[in-house]
Amino acid sequence: MRSPWTPGPQAAPDAAFRLFCFAHAGGGSSAFREWRGAFGTGVDVRPVLLPGREARLREPPVRRMDELLGPLCAGLLPLLDRPFAFFGHSLGAVVAYETARELALCGGPRPEHLLVSARRAPHLPSRQAPVHRLAEGEFLRVVAEMGGTPADVIAQPGLLRAFLPGLRADFELNETYVPRARGVLDCPVSAFAGDRDPQVAPDEMAAWRDTTRGPFRLRVLPGGHFYLREDPAALTALIRPVLTAARP
Repeated sequence: MRSPWTPGPQAAPDAAFRLFCFAHAGGGSSAFREWRGAFGTGVDVRPVLLPGREARLREPPVRRMDELLGPLCAGLLPLLDRPFAFFGHSLGAVVAYETARELALCGGPRPEHLLVSARRAPHLPSRQAPVHRLAEGEFLRVVAEMGGTPADVIAQPGLLRAFLPGLRADFELNETYVPRARGVLDCPVSAFAGDRDPQVAPDEMAAWRDTTRGPFRLRVLPGGHFYLREDPAALTALIRPVLTAARP
């Protein structure tokens, strides 16, 4: 089954288990291109695509979490017909977390496991000043330093004009996000971090243990904020047994 929220080719559409992947600010389904097939034929990897990028570039991006969750959950619901897990990197971590909580609140299916990466726990305050309202030049300088936006996009004015609104909206989504005060999750939570990430420290990742009544584990890998790009196989090797344990 295809959905605008999970477009693109599916490597294992008939698999008994699904992994939904939520990207960083400005990221799309291409961020997880190498993950398709990384977990074998038993796992259907479904990168989630928010409005305002890639195939959804013409749609207005979303700037507030409460405006995103209803349409996102409705769009994913038909795909939650089998056991599943959520993985989210950076901004994607809190989108995945809030999606799991929204599903639980509505009495919908719940993930077997939540995997979060490179984003402080939702109840912790940010150590960085907000950037989404900066002038374009300064905003792009900060974004370039983070390393998540391809240099060829920043260097080409045409590409940049198309890419910038969604990117700025994602930063606004992340920087204005406040977790809603309601119950914690029941599923296991696994957290992953780079040991040289200037955006988040391991103890800020360890605080994700407070988001669940279930088991929690933190794994720290070599690298910066985008450590998963530096050595994707190292991360997928850690995730593989987690998904095996979560599958029925």
